[in-house]
Amino acid sequence: MYIYDEYDQRIVEERVAQFRDQTRRYLAGELTDPEFLPLRLQNGLYVQRYAPMLRIAIPYGLISSTQMRKLAFIAREYDKGYAHFSTRQNVQFNWPALEDVPDILAHLAEVQMHAIQTSGNCIRNTTTDQFAGVAADELVDPRPWCEIIRQWSTFHPEFAFLPRKFKIAVNGATEDRAAIGVHDIGLNVVKNDAGEIGFRVLVGGGLGRTPMVGSEINAFLPWQHLLSYLDAILRVYNRYGRRDNKYKARIKILVKALTPAVFAERVEAEWQHTKDGPTTLTEDELKRVATHFSAPAYETLRGDDDAYLAQRQADKGFNNWALRNVHAHKVPGYAAVTLSLKPTAVAPGDANDRQLDAAAELADRFSFGELRVTHQQNLVLADVRQADLHALWQAAKEQGFATPNIGLLTDIICCPGGDFCSLANAKSIPIAEAIQRTFDDLDYLHDIGDLDLNISGCMNACGHHHVGHIGILGVDKKGAEFYQVSLGGESGRNAAIGKILGPSFAAEEMPAVVTKVVDVYLEKRTPEENFIDTFQRIGMDPFKERVYAATH
Repeated sequence: MYIYDEYDQRIVEERVAQFRDQTRRYLAGELTDPEFLPLRLQNGLYVQRYAPMLRIAIPYGLISSTQMRKLAFIAREYDKGYAHFSTRQNVQFNWPALEDVPDILAHLAEVQMHAIQTSGNCIRNTTTDQFAGVAADELVDPRPWCEIIRQWSTFHPEFAFLPRKFKIAVNGATEDRAAIGVHDIGLNVVKNDAGEIGFRVLVGGGLGRTPMVGSEINAFLPWQHLLSYLDAILRVYNRYGRRDNKYKARIKILVKALTPAVFAERVEAEWQHTKDGPTTLTEDELKRVATHFSAPAYETLRGDDDAYLAQRQADKGFNNWALRNVHAHKVPGYAAVTLSLKPTAVAPGDANDRQLDAAAELADRFSFGELRVTHQQNLVLADVRQADLHALWQAAKEQGFATPNIGLLTDIICCPGGDFCSLANAKSIPIAEAIQRTFDDLDYLHDIGDLDLNISGCMNACGHHHVGHIGILGVDKKGAEFYQVSLGGESGRNAAIGKILGPSFAAEEMPAVVTKVVDVYLEKRTPEENFIDTFQRIGMDPFKERVYAATH
């Protein structure tokens, strides 16, 4: 993973000292709330419903065991004993005291972590595939490109105060596990007929109040020009993006207003000023960054481990876990493993301080001391020997990490909702728990198969409900909390925005509503279909008829 040089470390430490003084001045009454607002946002600090919330950057989801232990320490010493992993592959603390935040940032700096640009109208954390570098279907490891983008975007003087927040995702595999279609900029690594590497560039994706799938503005961008082309996109956005209405300020609104073709023309015109300038990438620069992501010291193994295969045959519980939580690896004899943060009755994405320490220990023991944070709010050990999988499973069970539900209905993406967020219209976590309890039979879950269920507490869509196969949105109905359901969303290669099922439901109705939706799917599916396939084939009407006939 990327290691700070002396300049990186100095910049982060200077930022800590700067914010310490700003916080002191605010608490002393020398700075007003409006004056302090942009300063705290630049350091990842929000004011939530009950307490501040500090969002910490985990660049492209990659974190070391040392850094994970530091998060455990912060959870114990400065929070209520837990942390929350977000869909942006970052981590959040929901209960820090304002006066403690400078100390927290100082502790983070000790392990090359920070909260810079995790909030505010700037370029946020660049995200990617949680299996980057090890995926069997990978064309190119996207992590060096994410790091190049991170270095380009952090403290970029032109893009510190954009019309609105800005998110970039990079995918380097056949399957899109980075959800590039619903980002402000989505980059997909491609090869042309000559075998040269480049990027397919999508712009204008995003969720929130006006969900959209990004539009292609460049089918093949040579990799050497990546940064100058990104510069051009951001400059067009900075020049023409709306600043008079924050609900119409995202780049997706600009792309739609201009049309993708006209937007692409303006980017092309802007690009001509910088195309072959100082930001042009070289082989040497790419190699310099890529050396930080060299392969660990893999053993030379002949292929699938016989003992592992035999243990799967002998133990149904282990086999169920292997089916859902163990993933193919490009190196023979190895696997990637997802540690589920979605056991029933735990807020999705939450881990307590003991679990954070335990995850670090598992990483050291089984996966070269590294972990990944996923878009789905779980953790990944990317480099586990198949021979060690049974021991890992047993250790993971002891820590509550071994729920065999990855990709299943109870692997719910869920924002903190009204329990924490001052923007939320309704609670999200209790709805997730009620649905998990309803579908607590693992055999039934495995029979249902792949099904993404996403929950957001408001239209800001932090839970990505628009792209869930089943999406749930909290809405306010005359002061009461209700929930709107959508069906048919997708976040991968065929990204799509879900369609609203109909009128909203009370909280206590939601488990029954989801049950009816699943029942229709099970009745109508063909043997080879998952939920999204059946929905696309039969459409909305059968689901609507069943749900509303049974509920209203």
